[in-house]
Amino acid sequence: MLASHDRFTYSPITERPDFIWPGGRRLAIHLSLNLEHFAYNEGLGLSYSPGIPHPNTYNWAWREYGNRVGVWRLIELCDALELPMSVLLNSEVYEHCPRVVDALRKRGDEILGHGRTNSEHQNNFDEAGEKKLIEDVSSAILKHEGKRPKGWLSPGVNPSNVTPDLLQQAGYTYFMDWPMDDQPVWMKTRKGHILSLPYPHEVNDIPMIALHHGTAPAFADMVIDNFDEMLEQSKGQSLVYGIAIHAFLIGQPFRLRHFRRALEHIVKHRDAVWIATSGEIAQHFIARHPIHKAPIRPES
Repeated sequence: MLASHDRFTYSPITERPDFIWPGGRRLAIHLSLNLEHFAYNEGLGLSYSPGIPHPNTYNWAWREYGNRVGVWRLIELCDALELPMSVLLNSEVYEHCPRVVDALRKRGDEILGHGRTNSEHQNNFDEAGEKKLIEDVSSAILKHEGKRPKGWLSPGVNPSNVTPDLLQQAGYTYFMDWPMDDQPVWMKTRKGHILSLPYPHEVNDIPMIALHHGTAPAFADMVIDNFDEMLEQSKGQSLVYGIAIHAFLIGQPFRLRHFRRALEHIVKHRDAVWIATSGEIAQHFIARHPIHKAPIRPES
């Protein structure tokens, strides 16, 4: 037998009971903005200058563009299109550029935990260290937002073997570290369960643009094509479509122009889909399909 995570069992999407999203809609959409801050000249980070240790000045400044410029352009775009965002927040952003979080809070966007900084991955900590990391982030968000976060994405999407256990014990109800489905999936933890909400590995600007060298038009086409196909698929069963972006990539002017085209395409179908935050999607599912209630029954 191969080693198993023992968190959930295999389930073909074609054989699951039916359910619907609010208003009789079949496709739920969340736009997740990764808002990150890096230590200067140490720790982890993408390299835009291969062969040079990173993050170096060039790479650090590349990421910082997102906090100084890109995120403000994205806020303007989402304001114009009346789109909510789910903000995957490095808690160090509160100290580094608090006015960004102030603007997102004013919009009513959801704040999720996303580590202290992407200069560290929690998979590199022992259990006690990771537990403290999660608590540091939760406490910072509570201090600034007045409530603890309910959702989490690990820095670098690089969780440890005990991350689901520690998150559930810390009061998180959902996380997005496992991109294995187009529907929410309940995962077992030591002391209960936590919901895995779909977060995109593919419709994500990091792998598409920074790793696979995709162009701005190609990423926009990906967002549109994925939407059109999932809207068609959702006629048969309800799905979740997540779009993951980083301000230092999509906030670049030439990429923003094409991303605007993609979002404008989606909002033309606003009446047919549910555009929400990741937390609203998770909360709706959890309230109607708690882990102790099986099977999921069709809704009227």
